[in-house]
Amino acid sequence: MRSPIRSHLDQSAGSRVSLTRNTEEDVTRSSLDHESIAPTRSLDLPSSALASKNRCDVCNGALLPDTFASREILLDFRPSYGEPVAINPMRDMIPINQPSMGKEEIEAVVEVLKSGILTEKSGRGPRVLQFEKEFAKFIGAKHAVAVSSGTAALHASLLAAGIQPGDEVVVPSFTFSATAGAVVLAGGKPAFADIDADTYCITRESIEAVLTRATKAIMPVHMYGLCADMDPITELAHDRGIVVIEDAAQAHGAEYNGRKAGSLSDAACFSFYPGKNMTTGEGGMITTSDDDLAEQLKRIRTHGEERPYWVARQGHNYRMPEMAAAIGAIQLKRLPSFLQDRRKNAEYLTEKLGVLGKLVMPKEPAGRKHAWYLFTARLRGANAGKRNKLVEKLRSKNIGCSVYYESPVHMLPYYRDLQSTRRSALIETERACRQVFSLPVHPMLKQAELQYVTDSVKRAI
Repeated sequence: MRSPIRSHLDQSAGSRVSLTRNTEEDVTRSSLDHESIAPTRSLDLPSSALASKNRCDVCNGALLPDTFASREILLDFRPSYGEPVAINPMRDMIPINQPSMGKEEIEAVVEVLKSGILTEKSGRGPRVLQFEKEFAKFIGAKHAVAVSSGTAALHASLLAAGIQPGDEVVVPSFTFSATAGAVVLAGGKPAFADIDADTYCITRESIEAVLTRATKAIMPVHMYGLCADMDPITELAHDRGIVVIEDAAQAHGAEYNGRKAGSLSDAACFSFYPGKNMTTGEGGMITTSDDDLAEQLKRIRTHGEERPYWVARQGHNYRMPEMAAAIGAIQLKRLPSFLQDRRKNAEYLTEKLGVLGKLVMPKEPAGRKHAWYLFTARLRGANAGKRNKLVEKLRSKNIGCSVYYESPVHMLPYYRDLQSTRRSALIETERACRQVFSLPVHPMLKQAELQYVTDSVKRAI
């Protein structure tokens, strides 16, 4: 299999340049740290496409001579770091995350196609109902409502909870932007709370620092697959009549004091994006034990309809297709083995890298069981420049090292300019953004790849 890194080939006699992108097989192995994957295609380009010998005019990639063959290797140019990264052409990229699909998932999709039921208008097709029932049982919740994405789950949950324009929702800034984006979509105002330095999750104390009379909901994120310290948070919220909605997009199978993420609050939201611990291709799920909330969620996902064509409230088209649900039901059965492999890989990484004084290893506090969506370490005392150089070195070795998250949400252009956001001092949030980096820990990793990762990290630092 050819490396997923793009190459400029056959640049001979100054005539034409063949720019080859990922094959279909390559795409399945490509890093999932971006929200999209480049389509498979091959371009035959005139040599004039190269604006200079150091830069490709088509993809803006930097070119360096390849000392291993009579060709040139296209560097992976990542604007977030501002410098081209030389790629090792002798090894395939080890992606930061990779879905595991097998014969059962394929057969389940074929069965849906044969059935002719691709989507049921109410969002309650047979495969969706089956998936919801099994997911609710796995989580330990009374209800599970399947939707089209993790973002749809967040937005629908806020609408069902009654968030109105002007209401404030406490969220972390150290998270993917969808957490705050869902609040804005619902008409609310994000209030950014700081995180704990060890768990990367918001705490009762940081939440109290931003609470006001306008606070109507709290949305803790179980970061990297580790649950926030939920009991103090739910106690604070319920004393004040505030709704708690878990953002469990990264926490399938995580546990807190013997209970699973998704059963610790009024409602919880999961994502089934391909990089997650389990996937439906794209999709989401909301779990709750509140009957009324579940009924509102079912209406919201189908245009607010109480019965066919009878719209009783604001809603959207957030239905999950039957094929996605069929995949999800199989993936749920495989999730325990996925989690076991992730834990084994995380333990190996911790054992091999924990002896390095320059690194701070991820924590697993007493009473919590990590789901290891990501293995995130931090470069002790580093600034962003030093951390980024480490990331670049690892990527140059074809290790899908990534940063989650390089920029806190409150510093992103849209939220920086948005007048309706509030925040406390986010000292730990901003420090983490300068120091953290994540290494592959997914179940598809081979032992040789894990050893290669740890050996490369040791050399790089």
